[in-house]
Amino acid sequence: MVDRVYKSEIPALRKKLERLNAAFAESRARTDWANLRVEPLLQHARTLEQRLRSPKFSREVSRLRKGVVMFHSDLVYLRTNVRALEEFLASARLSQGRTRKARPPRQAR
Repeated sequence: MVDRVYKSEIPALRKKLERLNAAFAESRARTDWANLRVEPLLQHARTLEQRLRSPKFSREVSRLRKGVVMFHSDLVYLRTNVRALEEFLASARLSQGRTRKARPPRQAR
């Protein structure tokens, strides 16, 4: 069961990270989260996905089940980071909206 979840969840998380990467590139956040966190996480997810699809490991299902704890930790790690990045992006978008609407220009006296 975990191997099925793992094999479906890793590509889904990779796609979310790709969307976050594009969104952070468009945002004007003070911190460059795309380079700081998204790119390394994206690289990690791509590597895991490549290994999962590799013919070398295709017949390893029974042995891989022994590593459930490690697979689970990958999912928790990626999910936690994606969730945090989504929150940072939402916060950055909120602050951008406030900056634009902040104060009407002063009238000359």
